[in-house]
Amino acid sequence: MYGLSDELKEKVIRLNSNLCNKYNKLLKMDSGELKNYVDENIGEIVQIEKMDKSEIEKYLKNGGIIGVDGSKNRIGGAYPHYLEIYQGLAKSSIYDDTPIYKADFYTPLYTEEESELIERLYGNEEAIKNYKLSGIEVDVALEGVKKYKPYAIMMDGSLIRYDIECFEKWIELRRECENRGIILIGVIKDIKTSIVGEKLAKDKILDTAENLYDRELLYGLLKYGEMVKIKDEVAKKPKEGFTSIFMRSSNAPSVIGMDILDTQREYIEEMAKLVFTLTPKNSRGVPLWLDIVDSEVKISDKMMHSILETYLDREILEKLFISERDKRTL
Repeated sequence: MYGLSDELKEKVIRLNSNLCNKYNKLLKMDSGELKNYVDENIGEIVQIEKMDKSEIEKYLKNGGIIGVDGSKNRIGGAYPHYLEIYQGLAKSSIYDDTPIYKADFYTPLYTEEESELIERLYGNEEAIKNYKLSGIEVDVALEGVKKYKPYAIMMDGSLIRYDIECFEKWIELRRECENRGIILIGVIKDIKTSIVGEKLAKDKILDTAENLYDRELLYGLLKYGEMVKIKDEVAKKPKEGFTSIFMRSSNAPSVIGMDILDTQREYIEEMAKLVFTLTPKNSRGVPLWLDIVDSEVKISDKMMHSILETYLDREILEKLFISERDKRTL
C-alpha cells in the first residue's frame, strides 16, 4: 500500500496481538455466567417496557422535558494562539420554538476578565476550558428550570462531570431541581466506568478484568430493554450524591448509562423507561430528543469561520488564530 511503512504495519500487527491477548479470557467467558454474576454482584437486571400513550401524556401535562447539551470548537495553532468557542442549549419538548442558548469563549491571549476564575482553578488551562463548557450547560439548564418548569431535565453526559468541573453552579441547579420537584438525570452515551471489571478482579473471577471497562464487559450481554440497577456499594458515585444504571436502549449491542440524583432515586425506573421510550429501536441508543439538541447546539467549522470572519478584524484573525495549515483552506 502506497505511503504505508513496514514499521507501521508491524506496529499495528503487534497491537492486534496485544489486544487479542488482553481480551482472550473475556472472549472465552460464558456470557450466561457473566450475566448471572452481574445480576447478583453488580445490580439487579430488570426488563423495562416502553411507555404507553397515557404515560407520555403525563409529561405533556406537567411541563414536558428539557434536553441539555453543549458543544465546542477551536481555531488556531499551538499555545497560546488559539480560540475555543463554547455553546450550550436547553430545549423544551413543549416550547421547542423558544430554545435557550448561552455561549462563551477561551483564549490564552485574553484573560484579563478571567483572573479570578484562573486563580480559583490554579491556572489549569484544561480545568478552565472544562469549567466554561460544563458551566454554560448548567446555566441553560437553570434558566430552563425557571422558564419552563419542566417535569424532568435530561443532561447529555454523566452528572458527576458537573460536580467536578463547575461545583458551585452545579449545586445551584441541583437545589433548584430538588426544591421544585424537577427530576434531573444524565444520559451517558459512552460509558467509561470499570465497575464490573474491578469487582470481577476483586472476587478473583477474572484476574485481568480490572483493566477492562464496563463498555467492553457489558457489550451484547443485556437484552433489548434490560437495565442494571447498580448497587451503591459497588458504584463510585454515591458519595457524590448520584445513583446510576446501565441499560441497553436499542438493538445496538452496546449499553448506555444513566445518572439520577440520590434524593430522586425513587424515580430511577420511571426515568429509565422514559429514556427507553424516547430512543429509536434501530439507533445507537441515544434518546431522540438529546440527538435533536446535539444537532442544534453543534458549532460546525463553517459556523466557526463565519462568526470569526464577520466579527474579528481580518488582521487580528490572521495574525493570531489562523495557522499555516488553515491558511491553505481559506
